[in-house]
Amino acid sequence: MKSFKYTINGNVYKVVINRIEDTIADVEVNGTPYKVEMNKPTQKQVITINRPAQTTVAPIARPQQANSGTNALRSPLPGVIIEVLCKVGDTVKKGQKLLVLEAMKMENAINAEKDGVVKELKVNKGDSVLEGADLLIIE
Repeated sequence: MKSFKYTINGNVYKVVINRIEDTIADVEVNGTPYKVEMNKPTQKQVITINRPAQTTVAPIARPQQANSGTNALRSPLPGVIIEVLCKVGDTVKKGQKLLVLEAMKMENAINAEKDGVVKELKVNKGDSVLEGADLLIIE
């Protein structure tokens, strides 16, 4: 089913082609059905699909359990890490911004959930992460 909008002599016509069989087309013009006879049958179209070249995709950090269990700061939603604001060994305070995650074209600050020291960074800038993926370990 294809839909078209035509303006003829200032009048707007909404044309919907429901079906074409040989030389007869079932159409609707502004909601009124018509059978239209064509001079010659329509030609069948052959569509060729070209596959795109192979592209390289950034690896995805899979959700996993941290070695220390509850010390892992996890991704609240899937996205891409666009900024890492801490490094291993940094002392952090609860509420401190540690990472920036881009998800659905919005930047989301990932803050420390507790005071501690960054023991391990599990992601880098540019990494794609899934919801629940470990981002870093705070002890």
